[in-house]
Amino acid sequence: MPQEGASFLTDMRTLTEIKQEIDALSDRRSEVMRALSQGFDATLSAEHKQLEEEIAELWEEQRFARATIRHGDRDQIIQRARQEERLSRAA
Repeated sequence: MPQEGASFLTDMRTLTEIKQEIDALSDRRSEVMRALSQGFDATLSAEHKQLEEEIAELWEEQRFARATIRHGDRDQIIQRARQEERLSRAA
């Protein structure tokens, strides 16, 4: 069981890192939006779009990490479900 705890701590560190990156990108996005409110700038507009995409990817990564912590590895879940299905068919 210690391995599961170690995995959990590793996943938590990863969640913290993801959150820190989301926060940093969100801060930059706020700066870019303030600058854009002063007037249109194609470079800032492109940066804003890129930041939005990166933040969305990080949120998706965070959701995946949380689901893995709560429910286990996706491949292991599928493997267990197939085993249970085989057992129910054999019964």
